[in-house]
Amino acid sequence: MSQTSHTPTAGGDHPRPSGAVQGPQRRLRLAAYPSLLAMPALLLLIAAMGYPLLTVTLRSFSDPAWGLQNYVWFFSTPVNVTVLWRTFSIAAWVTIVCVIAAYPYAYLMTAVGPRLRLVLILCVLVPFWVSGVVRTLAWVILLQDSGIINSVIRLLGFDGVKLIRTQTGVVIGMAQVLLPFMILPLYSVMRGIDLRLVQAARSLGARPARAFLQIYLPLSLPGVFAGAIIVFILSLGFYITPALLGSTMLSTLVQSQVLSLLNWGRGGAMGGVLLVATFVLLALAAPLMRQRHKQASRS
Repeated sequence: MSQTSHTPTAGGDHPRPSGAVQGPQRRLRLAAYPSLLAMPALLLLIAAMGYPLLTVTLRSFSDPAWGLQNYVWFFSTPVNVTVLWRTFSIAAWVTIVCVIAAYPYAYLMTAVGPRLRLVLILCVLVPFWVSGVVRTLAWVILLQDSGIINSVIRLLGFDGVKLIRTQTGVVIGMAQVLLPFMILPLYSVMRGIDLRLVQAARSLGARPARAFLQIYLPLSLPGVFAGAIIVFILSLGFYITPALLGSTMLSTLVQSQVLSLLNWGRGGAMGGVLLVATFVLLALAAPLMRQRHKQASRS
């Protein structure tokens, strides 16, 4: 006959099987090592991003021969340096446009009622359900010389504006695509701000503009910085929108070197320069972000 081991209780009247304790013990053991929970995601990240990135980096130094010749070629070619500067310039302008457009929208989302807030959230999420190519082609139709925007400008008595195949048109198209990535972090921070602080400042004699600038704006800066970093980094790697709207960014040159010329070394060098430059900017902005976050937390 099989015997079942029992664990005596404090009173000794109700014995429990020893296996019943193993479940909670295993959960406690797993909770003691939270890094184990992140292992599947970490392995997926290494397989999907770490290995390809390492491969491209190695090829930038080894193709066609080991050395720095690909990086020397990049910085000695004026076109590459110009396109690199243009890439960061367009990314900065897209970030500025998104901050200006997203801040009042996110604030409105926190100020309206639940039903209207749901409508505003749906307006933010709908672009995620539409292909980026479709949205960019729509902007091609709107921004072309005979498009709707120029037609309206001419009806108002002004001369047409050159928007297609310009940096201005690229900034407009990219800002529309990336605007949700700015609105959502802003909204998540703004919804946690206690509006009674602004009301208290106004009750003490502060004007609405001063109460907003000294109370509400500093508390919302962490959301501004978080959204700005997301938009800026995503802007640096954009390919479809600049290509269809007629502007050359570094991603376009990488595509040309890798797919058209089959020069993986030079393409990897371009990607490496862009990655290092991005990390340098983030390292410079990190102390400022931490300082602003601490100030907002103290407030």
